[in-house]
Amino acid sequence: MTIGEFMEILDSAYPKYLSCAWDNDGIMVCTDKNRIIKKAVLALDATIESISFAVNERADLLLTHHPLIFRPMNSFDTDLLTPMRIMKALSSDLSVISLHTRLDAGNGGVNDCLAERLHLKVTEKFGDSESPELARIAVTDMPLRLDDFIRHVKECLLAPCVKVTGYNPGRTVNKVALCGGSGKSLLKSPRLADCDVFVTGELGYNDATDAADLGITMIEAGHYYTEAPVLKRFTEIIKNHAPDVDIKTYNSYKSLLF
Repeated sequence: MTIGEFMEILDSAYPKYLSCAWDNDGIMVCTDKNRIIKKAVLALDATIESISFAVNERADLLLTHHPLIFRPMNSFDTDLLTPMRIMKALSSDLSVISLHTRLDAGNGGVNDCLAERLHLKVTEKFGDSESPELARIAVTDMPLRLDDFIRHVKECLLAPCVKVTGYNPGRTVNKVALCGGSGKSLLKSPRLADCDVFVTGELGYNDATDAADLGITMIEAGHYYTEAPVLKRFTEIIKNHAPDVDIKTYNSYKSLLF
């Protein structure tokens, strides 16, 4: 399978129309679309370290969720971080493909993988004006006490901690809103009104306090931890179409809590 053929597979599974208008994804860096993929590295982020890891592994492809090129560049000065990353990949003939908001919204993408990791059954999709199918509403197998559900989220995602705003110790959890990464744009959605809790990666301080005033119990489990489960989906896509490709996964999240 070539780089170009693999991009066609991704476009078919996660069409570009699912992307938010402000987003940028797809092929970020590629010197030859006809290059055969023998080894691929999967990561959430195209950092210097993940690119270096892919280069050291002699990979042909780095596949990420967050775009290598997100904001417009006014120059290609390799003293700057994004051009430095691009040059590192180009100079080693490493192709980089990123799928961002279309992977959040699409079937089997970030939010479906998040629901699966939390052992929840997805019942419907919801979103905002930019992406009507961005997030998910799901249900538990049986009602859980809020404290038990909070521990469940932390343990399933291997998160070192979670932040809870709008904590109500008497609340029972059955219906859950989910949005991996940042769920800020969804706080005004009327679909949250009948959910017991909203699980997302992160919110701003003011967003979280606004949510509490709106009566929404928020669980922020970390941007990385709510999106990392999708790397399993990346693996499945590659293995289903090119089972001989050697796949490595790189943990691009380096923050520590003390």
